[in-house]
Amino acid sequence: MTSLLQILLLILDVLQFIILAHIIMSWLINFQVLNIRQPLVGQVWDGLNRLLEPIYGRLRQILPRLSGIDLAPLVALLAIYALRIVLMNNASLFM
Repeated sequence: MTSLLQILLLILDVLQFIILAHIIMSWLINFQVLNIRQPLVGQVWDGLNRLLEPIYGRLRQILPRLSGIDLAPLVALLAIYALRIVLMNNASLFM
């Protein structure tokens, strides 16, 4: 059962990395450091958007609309951290 906990934590780590990569890439695109018309950048950006849109879409339905500020990535990261805390505090159930 310990391996199940480790697999869940690994999935959370990967999801956290993907969200952080999406956040950093969005900043780089907005500050015109990266050009979305470049093939590799466009493919990576499209892939990240397709991967994260189901998560962000549900969060955006719940969150209030703020002008120009998207809090969905922040809430997703906080949810991942909270889930990690819950899993670690209940690790004895996996033993």
